[in-house]
This record gives sequence, structure tokens and C-alpha cells, in this order.
Amino acid sequence: MTKKKLFSRHNKQLILSIAIFTGLVVATIFVILYGKGYRFGFQESGIELKGTGLLVAKSVPEGAQVFVDGKLKTATDTTINMPPGEYDLKIVKEGYFPWEKKVVIHAEIVTLVDALLIPIAPKLESITDLGAQNPTIDPTLTKIAFTVSSGSAERNGIYVFDMGSNRILALQGSSTQIIDDSFDEFSKADISWSPDGKDIIATISGTFSDTTYLLDTDRSNQPPNNVSDSLAEIDESWQEIADARERSIRNSLPRKVRDLADGNFNILSISPNQEKILYTASRSATLPPAIEPKLIGVNSTAETRDIVEGEIYIYDVAEDRNYEMEEENFEETVSWLNTSRHIMFVRDNALHFMDFDGLNDTVVYAGPFEHEFIFPWPDSTRIVILTNLGNTNTLPNLYTIILR
Repeated sequence: MTKKKLFSRHNKQLILSIAIFTGLVVATIFVILYGKGYRFGFQESGIELKGTGLLVAKSVPEGAQVFVDGKLKTATDTTINMPPGEYDLKIVKEGYFPWEKKVVIHAEIVTLVDALLIPIAPKLESITDLGAQNPTIDPTLTKIAFTVSSGSAERNGIYVFDMGSNRILALQGSSTQIIDDSFDEFSKADISWSPDGKDIIATISGTFSDTTYLLDTDRSNQPPNNVSDSLAEIDESWQEIADARERSIRNSLPRKVRDLADGNFNILSISPNQEKILYTASRSATLPPAIEPKLIGVNSTAETRDIVEGEIYIYDVAEDRNYEMEEENFEETVSWLNTSRHIMFVRDNALHFMDFDGLNDTVVYAGPFEHEFIFPWPDSTRIVILTNLGNTNTLPNLYTIILR
């Protein structure tokens, strides 16, 4: 083979290698740009490479329609490439209230929306049928203790309903009686929980003095443990545990957030995941930034950094954003859902859900119920209420509002 032919073959191999390498580089760059949201667009001047953002649209339940500026785009859960800008987003599913929000899309940034859809006609399921008095939820938010006084001495007493246990059968009759009235009038007891939710203090008023019992919530307490003489020590011990837990929660917050809270917040409650703080402003002030530089791709709802003494706000620890609340929403019972993104409250004789930024205020239930007794299910699929369903001739019972 001549030198000329060898040289020609070598050149071909070199050109092929360069072409393959160049193709791999171009493909890699294209994949990287595509992953960052860049897309080719056609303009009058020719083809143009545009940066886009990613909108991740989720909903509970899934399978809801996603409308962007009034146009149906897709269904949840999904990811949409969108040019930077502000959009009106609406998530709709048959049988549920619509969810709406303005979202801002930034180039190369992922924006997440997570809609909790509320059924228009939720179902009710009874938990008790003998009447439930003075229900109290434990600190772990999984158990409800209550007293029953409408039956015989054997059926009256203190019961515990565990929302966290798995059940195959109906809820009614699934409460556990931990003590009856055969030993003392436990159906008339005032009850309080231990910090870990494992024990109950039951205090029964007497003519000359009160009697206090310590009850295990996981079993029948026969005979009950009388702790009247050691109640002060138990109270002190439990208070120390509760105080230590509260300190632990506060200390888990970033230092700048703790400084912010100590100087400006009267904390009403902290969300289950400890990333949201519901508070009353202790003084009028302008909140300094706790995260610098500011994050992008965060919740696009307008925030308020100028707080007014006595007004109510929710502060988002993870994004360093502060949202003003309507005071009338917090005049009665208020509780976080375990999603940590939603608040549950009573207003105008109805039970409402609302996003933590003050949007999507939705009536969940407008029937009769005892306003001070509303408890979220551990996985937020139900709400427990106390109601007689409008029948004044019957004692109120515990019911669940089934959300999904």
C-alpha cells in the first residue's frame, strides 16, 4: 500500500474521530441546555435558543386539569416548560373546589405548586355513638381522649381513639375504653395528656377534695393508679419535658430566624415540619433578611416585610418570606394540617382550609359542629369534628370529614 493511500486513510480516521468528538460535545451541551429549560423557537429573524423555566404542578388528588392563562395545558402531576413571566394558574378536578394562584416563572429555575383540592361534598363517618364529651388531642396529634356518660357504669368512662392505627373495618366502635365508672366517676373527669401521649391524668372533683389518677392509654387500667399525693411532682416533670421540647424546636431554627423571632414574634404555633411560624407581631418593625442573597423560584405570592404590632402573620423559614393574615380568620380554633402548607380555622360558623400564604380560602364543612373541637387526621385525609348533626335531643359524637 502506498504512502499516499495510508495518509488518506489516516486523514479519514482523524476526521471521523473529530466529527464523533464534536458530535458528542454538541449533544452534551444540548442535553445540558435542555435540562436547564432551553428550547429552540422560531422568530422572523430565524431560529432562536430561548431559556425557559420548569413548572412542576402537583395536586392532591392527582389527575386534575392544569389551566395556564385560561388554556388547558395538561393534568397533574406533571412538569411544564414555560417561558419566563407571570401566569394565572388554575387546577381543576370534577367534584372539587378549584385552586388558583399567580405564579412567576424564571429561566432555568424549577417552580413548584402543590394544590390541596377540597371536595365540594365531603362524606361524614361516625367514630362514636354513645356521645363524646370534652375530647382532647394528645401532643403527638395522633390520639383523642374523651369521656362517655350516657351508658351503664361498665360502658361509661374514658376512651381513647387512635387516629394513627391502620383499620380495615369501620371507625365506629374502634375507640379503646381505658377505664370505666365501676371504680370512680371517670365519666366526669377532667383529662390532660402527658407530653409523649402515652399517659393521661384524670382528675375527679369530690365534695372535699379532688382525686387524680394516672392512666395508661394503651390498656385497661384496673385498678387505676391514684397519684393524688404525687400530682405536683408529675406536673413539674411533664412541664419540664414540654419546655425542653419547645426549646428544642426553637433551637432547631436557623440563628438569624431565632433572632428574628425573639425580637418580633409572639409565636402562636409552629407547623409540624417546623418550617412555618404563625405569630402575632410583638412590635411594629421591618423584618431584615434572614437569607442573603434572596432565593429565586420561591413562592410568588406577595410578601410583607413591614409588620404591625398586634397583626397576625405566617413566616416561611425555608424561603425567608412573610405573609400577612386576615385577623378574622384567627378569632376561634386554629390548627395546622400535617402538610405544613395549610391552616385550618373556624369562621362564620364554618370550617375553612387555607394555604399558608393566605390564598385559596375554602369552606370544607358548613354544617353544625362544636367549634372548639376540630382535629386534623395525621395524614390530612380527614378532619375529626364533634357534632350532634343539628339534633338537640342527642349528645354530640365524634365524626370524620372524609377529604379523600
